[in-house]
Amino acid sequence: QGKGTKMTEFWLISAPGEKTCQQTWEKLHAATTKHNNLSTNSKFNIPDLKVGTLDVLVGLSDELAKLDAFVESVVKKVAQYMADVLEDSKDKVQENLLANGGLLEQQWQAEHMFYSSSLDTVPFLFIFKGVNQIDNDLKARASAYNNLKGNLQNLERKNAGSLLTRSLADIVKKEDFVLDSEYLVTLLVIVPKLNYNDWVKQYETLAEMVVPRSSNVLFEDQDSYLCNVTLFRKAVDDFKHKAREYKFMVRDFQYNEEEMKADKEEMNRLSTDKKKQFGPLVRWLKVNFSEAFIAWIHVKALRVFVESVLRYGLPVNFQAMLLQPNKKTMKKLREVLYELYKHLDSSAAAIIDATMDIPGLNLSQQEYYPYVYYKIDCNLLEFK
Repeated sequence: QGKGTKMTEFWLISAPGEKTCQQTWEKLHAATTKHNNLSTNSKFNIPDLKVGTLDVLVGLSDELAKLDAFVESVVKKVAQYMADVLEDSKDKVQENLLANGGLLEQQWQAEHMFYSSSLDTVPFLFIFKGVNQIDNDLKARASAYNNLKGNLQNLERKNAGSLLTRSLADIVKKEDFVLDSEYLVTLLVIVPKLNYNDWVKQYETLAEMVVPRSSNVLFEDQDSYLCNVTLFRKAVDDFKHKAREYKFMVRDFQYNEEEMKADKEEMNRLSTDKKKQFGPLVRWLKVNFSEAFIAWIHVKALRVFVESVLRYGLPVNFQAMLLQPNKKTMKKLREVLYELYKHLDSSAAAIIDATMDIPGLNLSQQEYYPYVYYKIDCNLLEFK
C-alpha cells in the first residue's frame, strides 16, 4: 500500500477454533485468497482474558458498545480537526494520521500488554478516562486556535473587499493628506470608474473652496478609484452632499498614524502566533489521534472477545482475524465468509433465541452474520 491508496475499512471477525485455532486461520486465509485476493488478512491475537459469569459478559457487551461509539466519535473529531487545521493540504491528513492497515495489527500487538488478565477489571475506566481527556483537551486547544484564526480572518477581511468597506490603512500614505491645518482638510472619495471623467470635470466645483488640482488617484480596485481631494473644512458638508448626487462616495476616514500602526502590529502578532501554534498543534493531533485510535482498536478487540465467548461458549476457543476487503469484491467476500461459517448458525440461533434480551446483540442496529463481526471503518478519516 503506497501513500496514495485510500484507507478503507477493516473487518475484525472471529470464528471458533477447529481442531486448533491455527486451522481456523488457515481455512479462512485459503478461502479468501483462492479465487483472487478478496482481502488482505492477518491474525489478530487477543490475550486470554479471565471470563466472569455470563451476566458479567452480557453487561460488558452493552458497556463496550457504548464505549466503542464514544471512542469512535473522538477518533473522528481529532481527524476532522486535523483536516481543518491543515486547511489547504487536506490530502496530507491521511499520512499525518495513520500508516496503512498493517498498523492496526502492530498497534494492537504492541499495546495489548496493558490489560489486566481478568475481564471483570478490564480497564474500561482506563480507556474511557484516557479518551475523555483527549476529547476535553481537543475542545480547549481547538477553541484557542480557532479564536486566533477567527481574529486573524476578521482583520484580513477588513483589509480586503471593496473600497467602500475595506480598511484603507494599508493603502494611504501620510503625503496624501494635508494634516494639522486649521482650515484645510483632505477627504477620501470612492469614484466609480464609469464616472471618473465626471469627477475630473466636476470635483473642483462641487462646493466652494475646493483646492484646485488637489485630487489624485491613490488606489483602484475592479470598479472604483480611491481619490483624495483637499478643501476648506467649512465646505465639507456641502461637498459630501453634492458628491452623492454624482455617485461619488466620501469615506469617513481620519488619518491616524498611531491607530494604523497598532492595526498592523496586531495583524503581525496574530499571524506570528498562528504560525507558532500550528506545529505543536499538528504534533499534538498526531500523537493523540494515535492514542485514540489504539484505544478504539482495543475496544473492538474486547468486543470480539466478549461476543465470541457469548456466541461460541466456553472454554475460550476462537481465532480473531483482521481482514481488509478489496473494495471491488466485498460482496463476493461476504459470500465466501457465509459459506465458511453458515454451519455456526444453528448453535448461534439457539444462543440468540435464548438471550433475545442481550443488549449487546442489538440486532436491529447491526447486521447479523453467523460469525462475530465488527467493522473498523477508516473511511471516516477521508476528507475531500
